[in-house]
Amino acid sequence: MTKFKAAVVQAAPVPGDTRATVAKTIKLIREAAGLGANVAVFPEAFIGGYPKGANFNIYIGGRTPEGRQEFADYHAGAIAVPGAETDQIADVAKELGVYLTIGVIERDGGTLYCTALYFSPEGYAGKHRKLMPTAAERLCWGYGDGSTLDTVETPWGAMGAVICWENYMPMMRAAMYGKRIALYCAPTADDRDTWVATMQHIALEGRCFVISACQYLTRANFPPTMANRITDDDTEVLMRGGGIIVDPLGRIVAGPDYSGETILTADLDTDDIPRAQFDFDVVGHYARPDVFTLLVNENVQTPVSSLRKG
Repeated sequence: MTKFKAAVVQAAPVPGDTRATVAKTIKLIREAAGLGANVAVFPEAFIGGYPKGANFNIYIGGRTPEGRQEFADYHAGAIAVPGAETDQIADVAKELGVYLTIGVIERDGGTLYCTALYFSPEGYAGKHRKLMPTAAERLCWGYGDGSTLDTVETPWGAMGAVICWENYMPMMRAAMYGKRIALYCAPTADDRDTWVATMQHIALEGRCFVISACQYLTRANFPPTMANRITDDDTEVLMRGGGIIVDPLGRIVAGPDYSGETILTADLDTDDIPRAQFDFDVVGHYARPDVFTLLVNENVQTPVSSLRKG
Protein backbone atom coordinates (compact mmCIF):
# COMPACT_ATOMS: atom_id res chain seq x y z
CA MET A 1 0.00 0.00 0.00
CA THR A 2 1.80 3.13 -1.19
CA LYS A 3 -0.91 5.70 -1.74
CA PHE A 4 -2.90 7.47 0.96
CA LYS A 5 -4.63 10.76 1.72
CA ALA A 6 -3.39 13.13 4.42
CA ALA A 7 -5.39 15.93 6.01
CA VAL A 8 -4.50 19.08 7.91
CA VAL A 9 -7.26 20.19 10.27
CA GLN A 10 -7.12 23.98 10.66
CA ALA A 11 -9.55 25.15 13.33
CA ALA A 12 -9.89 26.69 16.79
CA PRO A 13 -10.92 25.06 20.06
CA VAL A 14 -14.10 26.06 21.87
CA PRO A 15 -12.95 28.80 24.26
CA GLY A 16 -12.59 27.64 27.85
CA ASP A 17 -14.57 24.44 27.27
CA THR A 18 -12.56 21.22 27.01
CA ARG A 19 -15.61 18.97 26.72
CA ALA A 20 -16.97 20.99 23.79
CA THR A 21 -13.52 21.07 22.18
CA VAL A 22 -13.27 17.28 22.34
CA ALA A 23 -16.72 17.07 20.72
CA LYS A 24 -15.54 19.47 17.99
CA THR A 25 -12.37 17.40 17.55
CA ILE A 26 -14.43 14.27 16.97
CA LYS A 27 -16.66 16.13 14.50
CA LEU A 28 -13.60 17.34 12.57
CA ILE A 29 -12.09 13.83 12.53
CA ARG A 30 -15.31 12.56 10.99
CA GLU A 31 -15.22 15.36 8.41
CA ALA A 32 -11.62 14.56 7.49
CA ALA A 33 -12.43 10.86 7.17
CA GLY A 34 -15.43 11.80 5.04
CA LEU A 35 -13.00 13.50 2.66
CA GLY A 36 -11.14 10.21 2.40
CA ALA A 37 -8.29 11.03 4.78
CA ASN A 38 -6.28 8.13 6.17
CA VAL A 39 -4.09 10.42 8.29
CA ALA A 40 -5.10 13.69 9.96
CA VAL A 41 -3.01 16.22 11.87
CA PHE A 42 -4.42 18.80 14.30
CA PRO A 43 -2.68 21.97 15.59
CA GLU A 44 -0.51 22.42 18.66
CA ALA A 45 -2.46 22.71 21.93
CA PHE A 46 -5.80 22.21 20.20
CA ILE A 47 -7.41 20.54 23.22
CA GLY A 48 -6.63 22.64 26.28
CA GLY A 49 -5.78 25.74 24.30
CA TYR A 50 -2.70 27.69 23.31
CA PRO A 51 -2.37 30.55 25.85
CA LYS A 52 -1.72 33.28 23.28
CA GLY A 53 -1.04 36.58 25.03
CA ALA A 54 -1.27 35.16 28.57
CA ASN A 55 1.38 36.16 31.10
CA PHE A 56 -0.20 34.67 34.25
CA ASN A 57 0.56 38.02 35.89
CA ILE A 58 4.09 36.92 36.72
CA TYR A 59 7.23 39.00 37.01
CA ILE A 60 10.77 38.25 38.13
CA GLY A 61 10.67 37.68 41.85
CA GLY A 62 6.91 37.83 42.17
CA ARG A 63 3.62 36.06 41.56
CA THR A 64 0.09 37.28 42.24
CA PRO A 65 -3.17 35.66 43.37
CA GLU A 66 -4.71 36.65 40.04
CA GLY A 67 -1.96 34.91 38.10
CA ARG A 68 -2.22 31.79 40.24
CA GLN A 69 -5.95 31.64 39.55
CA GLU A 70 -5.39 32.10 35.83
CA PHE A 71 -3.02 29.13 35.85
CA ALA A 72 -5.48 27.10 37.95
CA ASP A 73 -8.17 27.76 35.33
CA TYR A 74 -5.79 26.73 32.54
CA HIS A 75 -4.80 23.62 34.50
CA ALA A 76 -8.46 22.68 34.89
CA GLY A 77 -8.92 22.74 31.11
CA ALA A 78 -6.02 20.37 30.46
CA ILE A 79 -6.49 16.62 30.10
CA ALA A 80 -4.99 13.49 31.63
CA VAL A 81 -3.23 11.13 29.21
CA PRO A 82 -4.59 8.54 28.94
CA GLY A 83 -8.01 9.52 30.23
CA ALA A 84 -11.67 9.99 29.36
CA GLU A 85 -10.92 12.39 26.50
CA THR A 86 -8.33 10.13 24.89
CA ASP A 87 -10.76 7.23 25.20
CA GLN A 88 -13.39 9.17 23.22
CA ILE A 89 -10.96 10.02 20.44
CA ALA A 90 -9.57 6.48 20.40
CA ASP A 91 -13.08 5.10 19.84
CA VAL A 92 -13.52 7.33 16.79
CA ALA A 93 -10.11 6.41 15.38
CA LYS A 94 -11.04 2.73 15.73
CA GLU A 95 -14.44 3.26 14.13
CA LEU A 96 -13.08 5.20 11.15
CA GLY A 97 -9.77 3.37 10.77
CA VAL A 98 -7.68 6.55 10.75
CA TYR A 99 -4.30 7.64 12.10
CA LEU A 100 -4.23 10.90 14.05
CA THR A 101 -1.78 13.36 15.57
CA ILE A 102 -3.48 15.87 17.87
CA GLY A 103 -1.97 18.66 19.98
CA VAL A 104 -3.21 18.85 23.58
CA ILE A 105 -2.33 20.36 26.92
CA GLU A 106 -1.57 17.40 29.16
CA ARG A 107 -2.03 17.58 32.94
CA ASP A 108 0.30 15.45 35.06
CA GLY A 109 0.10 16.39 38.73
CA GLY A 110 0.74 20.11 39.04
CA THR A 111 2.60 20.34 35.73
CA LEU A 112 1.22 20.99 32.25
CA TYR A 113 2.88 19.70 29.10
CA CYS A 114 2.40 20.68 25.48
CA THR A 115 1.85 17.21 24.04
CA ALA A 116 1.09 15.59 20.70
CA LEU A 117 -1.09 12.49 20.95
CA TYR A 118 -1.08 9.62 18.48
CA PHE A 119 -4.07 7.46 17.59
CA SER A 120 -4.38 4.52 15.22
CA PRO A 121 -7.17 2.15 14.18
CA GLU A 122 -6.21 0.19 17.32
CA GLY A 123 -6.84 3.23 19.55
CA TYR A 124 -4.52 5.43 21.61
CA ALA A 125 -0.99 4.83 20.34
CA GLY A 126 1.29 7.13 22.35
CA LYS A 127 2.44 10.69 22.82
CA HIS A 128 5.28 13.16 22.45
CA ARG A 129 5.84 15.87 25.06
CA LYS A 130 7.41 19.06 23.76
CA LEU A 131 11.05 19.02 24.84
CA MET A 132 11.60 22.76 24.92
CA PRO A 133 8.82 25.28 25.53
CA THR A 134 9.59 28.47 23.64
CA ALA A 135 10.19 31.78 25.41
CA ALA A 136 7.28 32.65 27.75
CA GLU A 137 5.69 29.22 27.24
CA ARG A 138 8.06 28.24 30.04
CA LEU A 139 5.81 30.13 32.46
CA CYS A 140 3.13 27.45 32.17
CA TRP A 141 4.55 24.31 30.51
CA GLY A 142 7.00 21.72 31.75
CA TYR A 143 9.83 20.15 29.75
CA GLY A 144 9.41 16.76 28.10
CA ASP A 145 12.20 14.18 28.11
CA GLY A 146 13.60 11.77 25.54
CA SER A 147 11.26 8.96 26.54
CA THR A 148 8.49 10.35 24.32
CA LEU A 149 10.50 10.58 21.11
CA ASP A 150 8.53 7.63 19.79
CA THR A 151 6.96 7.11 16.40
CA VAL A 152 3.90 5.08 15.45
CA GLU A 153 3.95 2.58 12.61
CA THR A 154 1.39 3.10 9.86
CA PRO A 155 0.92 1.28 6.55
CA TRP A 156 2.78 4.22 4.96
CA GLY A 157 5.76 4.35 7.30
CA ALA A 158 6.54 5.78 10.72
CA MET A 159 4.43 8.72 11.93
CA GLY A 160 5.84 11.09 14.54
CA ALA A 161 5.51 14.65 15.79
CA VAL A 162 7.91 17.53 16.24
CA ILE A 163 6.09 20.43 17.87
CA CYS A 164 6.43 24.04 16.74
CA TRP A 165 9.94 25.43 17.43
CA GLU A 166 11.32 21.99 18.20
CA ASN A 167 11.62 22.05 14.42
CA TYR A 168 14.46 24.56 14.80
CA MET A 169 16.46 22.08 16.92
CA PRO A 170 18.79 20.32 14.43
CA MET A 171 19.55 17.42 16.78
CA MET A 172 15.85 16.86 17.42
CA ARG A 173 15.27 16.61 13.68
CA ALA A 174 18.22 14.23 13.32
CA ALA A 175 16.82 12.02 16.09
CA MET A 176 13.53 11.73 14.21
CA TYR A 177 15.23 11.08 10.88
CA GLY A 178 17.12 8.28 12.62
CA LYS A 179 13.76 6.65 13.30
CA ARG A 180 13.08 6.67 9.56
CA ILE A 181 10.11 8.96 9.99
CA ALA A 182 7.94 9.06 6.87
CA LEU A 183 4.98 11.13 8.11
CA TYR A 184 6.61 14.06 9.87
CA CYS A 185 3.80 15.85 11.72
CA ALA A 186 4.43 19.43 12.82
CA PRO A 187 1.63 20.81 15.03
CA THR A 188 2.45 24.48 15.55
CA ALA A 189 1.39 27.91 16.76
CA ASP A 190 3.72 29.62 14.27
CA ASP A 191 1.70 31.26 11.52
CA ARG A 192 4.45 33.42 10.05
CA ASP A 193 5.44 33.37 6.39
CA THR A 194 8.83 31.92 7.39
CA TRP A 195 7.17 28.71 8.64
CA VAL A 196 6.48 27.61 5.08
CA ALA A 197 10.17 27.64 4.19
CA THR A 198 10.96 25.71 7.38
CA MET A 199 8.52 22.96 6.46
CA GLN A 200 9.92 22.75 2.93
CA HIS A 201 13.47 22.54 4.24
CA ILE A 202 12.60 19.72 6.65
CA ALA A 203 10.80 17.72 3.97
CA LEU A 204 13.79 18.09 1.67
CA GLU A 205 16.31 17.39 4.44
CA GLY A 206 14.51 14.37 5.86
CA ARG A 207 13.11 13.11 2.55
CA CYS A 208 9.76 12.68 4.26
CA PHE A 209 6.22 14.02 4.01
CA VAL A 210 5.72 17.03 6.28
CA ILE A 211 2.19 17.73 7.51
CA SER A 212 1.82 20.92 9.55
CA ALA A 213 -1.29 22.31 11.25
CA CYS A 214 -1.85 25.63 13.02
CA GLN A 215 -5.00 27.00 14.62
CA TYR A 216 -7.17 29.62 12.98
CA LEU A 217 -7.90 31.60 16.11
CA THR A 218 -9.81 34.83 16.70
CA ARG A 219 -10.50 36.64 19.95
CA ALA A 220 -14.02 35.18 19.85
CA ASN A 221 -12.45 31.70 20.07
CA PHE A 222 -10.31 32.54 23.07
CA PRO A 223 -10.81 32.38 26.86
CA PRO A 224 -11.78 35.92 27.93
CA THR A 225 -9.16 36.22 30.69
CA MET A 226 -6.42 35.69 28.11
CA ALA A 227 -7.98 37.40 25.10
CA ASN A 228 -8.53 40.66 26.99
CA ARG A 229 -4.78 41.04 27.21
CA ILE A 230 -4.54 41.24 23.43
CA THR A 231 -7.46 43.10 21.90
CA ASP A 232 -11.08 44.14 22.37
CA ASP A 233 -11.99 43.23 18.78
CA ASP A 234 -13.77 39.86 18.60
CA THR A 235 -12.97 39.56 14.90
CA GLU A 236 -9.23 40.13 15.19
CA VAL A 237 -7.23 37.11 14.06
CA LEU A 238 -4.76 35.92 16.69
CA MET A 239 -3.51 32.91 14.69
CA ARG A 240 -4.14 32.84 10.96
CA GLY A 241 -3.58 29.16 10.24
CA GLY A 242 -1.19 28.34 7.42
CA GLY A 243 -1.71 24.58 7.26
CA ILE A 244 0.58 22.94 4.72
CA ILE A 245 1.58 19.56 3.30
CA VAL A 246 4.97 19.11 1.62
CA ASP A 247 6.37 16.14 -0.29
CA PRO A 248 9.85 14.58 0.16
CA LEU A 249 11.37 16.84 -2.50
CA GLY A 250 10.17 19.96 -0.73
CA ARG A 251 7.27 20.62 -3.08
CA ILE A 252 4.10 22.08 -1.53
CA VAL A 253 1.15 19.85 -2.36
CA ALA A 254 -1.49 21.59 -0.19
CA GLY A 255 -1.66 25.04 1.37
CA PRO A 256 -0.59 27.19 2.96
CA ASP A 257 -4.11 28.32 3.75
CA TYR A 258 -4.84 31.49 5.74
CA SER A 259 -8.53 31.80 4.85
CA GLY A 260 -10.14 30.47 8.02
CA GLU A 261 -11.18 27.14 9.50
CA THR A 262 -10.74 24.45 6.90
CA ILE A 263 -9.48 20.94 6.20
CA LEU A 264 -6.71 20.63 3.63
CA THR A 265 -6.08 17.28 1.95
CA ALA A 266 -3.50 15.83 -0.40
CA ASP A 267 -3.10 12.46 -2.11
CA LEU A 268 0.37 11.13 -1.32
CA ASP A 269 2.49 8.26 -2.60
CA THR A 270 5.12 6.70 -0.33
CA ASP A 271 7.15 5.71 -3.38
CA ASP A 272 8.09 9.40 -3.47
CA ILE A 273 10.33 8.73 -0.45
CA PRO A 274 12.78 6.30 -2.12
CA ARG A 275 12.63 8.42 -5.28
CA ALA A 276 13.80 11.38 -3.22
CA GLN A 277 16.39 9.33 -1.31
CA PHE A 278 18.07 8.30 -4.55
CA ASP A 279 20.49 11.22 -4.21
CA PHE A 280 20.17 12.12 -0.53
CA ASP A 281 19.50 9.93 2.53
CA VAL A 282 20.34 11.99 5.61
CA VAL A 283 20.87 8.97 7.89
CA GLY A 284 22.02 6.63 5.13
CA HIS A 285 24.46 7.13 2.26
CA TYR A 286 24.71 10.88 2.89
CA ALA A 287 25.62 10.45 6.57
CA ARG A 288 29.20 10.46 7.85
CA PRO A 289 29.13 8.53 11.13
CA ASP A 290 32.92 8.50 11.14
CA VAL A 291 32.73 12.28 11.62
CA PHE A 292 29.32 13.00 13.15
CA THR A 293 27.31 10.96 15.67
CA LEU A 294 24.33 11.82 17.85
CA LEU A 295 23.55 10.20 21.20
CA VAL A 296 19.89 10.44 22.22
CA ASN A 297 18.84 9.68 25.80
CA GLU A 298 15.39 8.11 25.59
CA ASN A 299 15.18 7.05 29.24
CA VAL A 300 12.38 8.33 31.46
CA GLN A 301 13.72 11.02 33.78
CA THR A 302 12.14 10.75 37.24
CA PRO A 303 12.86 13.02 40.23
CA VAL A 304 12.04 10.35 42.81
CA SER A 305 13.00 6.67 42.75
CA SER A 306 12.24 4.11 45.43
CA LEU A 307 14.18 1.04 46.44
CA ARG A 308 12.06 -1.58 48.21
CA LYS A 309 13.41 -4.26 50.50
CA GLY A 310 12.93 -7.92 49.61
